[in-house]
Amino acid sequence: QVQLVDSGGGRVQAGGSLRLSCAASGDIYSNRCMSWFRQAPGKEREGVAGMAPRGGWIVYADSAKGRFTISRDNAKNTVYLEMNSLKPEDTAMYYCAAHRGFFCSDRFALDEYNYWGQGTQVTVSS
Repeated sequence: QVQLVDSGGGRVQAGGSLRLSCAASGDIYSNRCMSWFRQAPGKEREGVAGMAPRGGWIVYADSAKGRFTISRDNAKNTVYLEMNSLKPEDTAMYYCAAHRGFFCSDRFALDEYNYWGQGTQVTVSS
């Protein structure tokens, strides 16, 4: 049964914006850092942003700082990624993921996440 559902991807021209959403079941969402990853063809999966369930703890990859914003609506068990000033190199499949614990680091180690969404495609054209 699906436990994390990510959505909101699409096709946009360079400089445009998209907002991704990830809805999770409460038992997974409520006490875990939630993060966004992306994977482009021929590339390794890389972390983009993460946010703890409470207290405002947020981490970003350097590539995301100043352009992407992660947020959570804990009442809705939903995490968002607002992406602005998109570039062609942002083209990738984007995945939401639930960390094993309350905090996550900007290393975005894959083995620290044990629940994953199915992915939503983001395509940025020049």
